[in-house]
Amino acid sequence: MARLLLAGILALSTTLCSGIIVENAAALQALKINFDFIVVGGGTAGNVVANRLSDNPGTMVLLLEAGGSNADVLNIIVPFYAPRATPDTAQDWNYTTTAQVGLNGRSVTYNRGFVLGGSSSVNYMVYTRGSMDDFDRWAKVTGDEGWSWESLYPYFLKNEDFTSNTTGHYDPSVHGYSGINTVSLSGYPTPIDSRIIDTTTQLDGYPFNLDMNSGNPIGIGWGQATIKDGSRSSSATSYLGSQYIARPNLHVLLNARVTRVLQTATGVVRSVEFVQDLDGPKYTVNATKEVILSAGSIGSPNILLHSGIGDSSALTELGISSVHNLPAVGQKSHRPLLVIPAIPCQLNRYLGHRDAQRHVVGGGVHRVEYRSHGSSGPTSAHYELIFCNGMLPPPPATGNFMSILPVVVSPASRGSITLGSNDPLADPLINPNLLGADVDLVIMREAVKSAIRYTTAPAWDGYVLSTLGLTDTSDAGIEAYIRANAGTIYHPVGSVAMSPKGASWGALNPDLTVKGLTGIRVVDMSIVPFIPAAHTQVSAYIIGERASDLIKQTWGIN
Repeated sequence: MARLLLAGILALSTTLCSGIIVENAAALQALKINFDFIVVGGGTAGNVVANRLSDNPGTMVLLLEAGGSNADVLNIIVPFYAPRATPDTAQDWNYTTTAQVGLNGRSVTYNRGFVLGGSSSVNYMVYTRGSMDDFDRWAKVTGDEGWSWESLYPYFLKNEDFTSNTTGHYDPSVHGYSGINTVSLSGYPTPIDSRIIDTTTQLDGYPFNLDMNSGNPIGIGWGQATIKDGSRSSSATSYLGSQYIARPNLHVLLNARVTRVLQTATGVVRSVEFVQDLDGPKYTVNATKEVILSAGSIGSPNILLHSGIGDSSALTELGISSVHNLPAVGQKSHRPLLVIPAIPCQLNRYLGHRDAQRHVVGGGVHRVEYRSHGSSGPTSAHYELIFCNGMLPPPPATGNFMSILPVVVSPASRGSITLGSNDPLADPLINPNLLGADVDLVIMREAVKSAIRYTTAPAWDGYVLSTLGLTDTSDAGIEAYIRANAGTIYHPVGSVAMSPKGASWGALNPDLTVKGLTGIRVVDMSIVPFIPAAHTQVSAYIIGERASDLIKQTWGIN
């Protein structure tokens, strides 16, 4: 039998980005500025890089964002409205996957932020760092100790501006208090909080964890979220806050959809091509030092492939001239799997507060060891349980509900990002290959069982009535339910992964430079060889922080 361990979070909102931001390419060109660095993508990691590089007033930085402004978008600002931010909105790329064999041939939504701040502007704001084993695994795989937990730990503190409270639901020794991005605990209790915590003393296998962000997230604990004073804290509101966006050496252009990166000499990529209208003119801008591609796990491989950087034979078949043969681009992408069995309860408290979303979305991470498949190590989770005081839409017409959402956070399945045409404005083919590895189905099945078992504790007596939708709780019944109902959650990674310097596999060197090319790096979650068993916005911030230092070291920038 599998041995179950558990890690989790309980209970989970951004000030507006202000300052002058350019929205017209012609106006930008009229400035006739020579930019040292061009950052492609104003998302979670890209905004970190733009901020840190422009620390030096002598360094000219241009940030290109495909989407629009995050300012005044209520669904972004108010945490409770996070479920409205995606999908089918102007702030979402609105991607869908190819038909997934493991999901009975279904195609599922693939949400990504299409707005300044990227997915940090539209996600559910959960702040989880992951385990020390996750990052030590990165260091081992890349041969670079700079990616280890110990080496990255100062960046966690540098990023974080933790807001203390009087509840004592955290470990103050593991947090930063003078960083840029605000992190806070729940300030508004929900009816299920005490029951979730009480269960940790009533059932084996669900230990209490004081702070999930200590490097060992195994257990059930209180959730932390990127929320400040009842509003979302994103990379747009933090790293591009008014005091930073006002820098004369930092320029941000919105609605700039990059189509290709271009060679300025053989093997040297320091030019960016973009459009602002689908039928409008193409613009080109050059960097004197580097192009930093930070368009995300879908956007970055898509841009590279359309630029002729990828598998030469596949590109040639589409009529794209090969510039650099790099077969790893777009391959081995992976993403967590989500299934939603809602559990009806006798009562449900009205969530009317502006910051209520952080209480609607909480979670618990479980770990299951199964056969030879493993996560990064003993502190790293295989699956997560997210506890919600309510039900994700669409709810039934009547009744009061809570939900427990199981998530496989260490998937073994690997997919791909490929091209369906040579049109750089067409969506790529996104195949996450969900449940492509049998062990992912086994882990999800055990996670569903664990969610059901959790509500059998005395703490839930007279509260939980039944499990909605899941009537057959045999192994076969649960597996059928998963294939019929599972979808994706945020957090795609690995589509332009790093590997050891000099290795013939992988797309990037450990310093995030593209193998075989000069003048271009990739800085986003696509670089990750293995997904951390966590919600990945924190990892994206930390990647941006370390990448900024790597770039500064290369160019001798203080």
